Amino acid sequence: MATASFLRNRYWILRHGKSIPNEKGLIVSSIENGILPEYQLAPEGVGQAHLAGEQFLKELKENSISLENVRICYSPFSRTIHTAKVASSVLNLPFEGPQCKMMENLRERYFGPSLELLSHNKYAEIWALDEEDPFKRPEGGESVADVASRFAKAILQIESLFQGCAILVVSHGDPLQIFQTVVGSVVKQEDESSFDDLSSTLQAVITKPILSKHRKFALLTGELRSVV
Repeated sequence: MATASFLRNRYWILRHGKSIPNEKGLIVSSIENGILPEYQLAPEGVGQAHLAGEQFLKELKENSISLENVRICYSPFSRTIHTAKVASSVLNLPFEGPQCKMMENLRERYFGPSLELLSHNKYAEIWALDEEDPFKRPEGGESVADVASRFAKAILQIESLFQGCAILVVSHGDPLQIFQTVVGSVVKQEDESSFDDLSSTLQAVITKPILSKHRKFALLTGELRSVV
């Protein structure tokens, strides 16, 4: 798949492997809880991250992309750091080196204090709200539009730092659904777009009809997907 003309890099996404919060059925979405070591990957998730790394390596070879042109950008949560570390080890890239970068804007969607550390069965309520109005925030939390805006900033940062690279974005379920929604809509509208800069183009697709459908891009834990 060719790089879209408005992007300088190609993008793959990886949802973190099955985590301890996933196993316990807990919502862990605040940065304060998310960085705690007790919320990193479960053993099954480590295996998923390893398989995803192998799949990514295979896709790089199929696309004739050298490892020196790979960059791993990851969320600061313990479960995404753990996933990125496993994937980088499969690729034989030094995790502390310049090819791996933690980015604050790739963090989990914050679902608010009233849902933090509660059952993940509560997600259904949030997703119903998202479909009704993606600009409406759960109490004290982030709306779909909030996440879309910060992921747009992350894309702009990545595009300013790297050129001609294969970017592996290691993040979380909701943010990666929203990321796909935004980037996919930009690709569809590219030929018709009257915007001449990436920032304006990204902001133009942060709209209710587009963002309300983010759930159709859901990923399994440890799932790797080529985006653009």
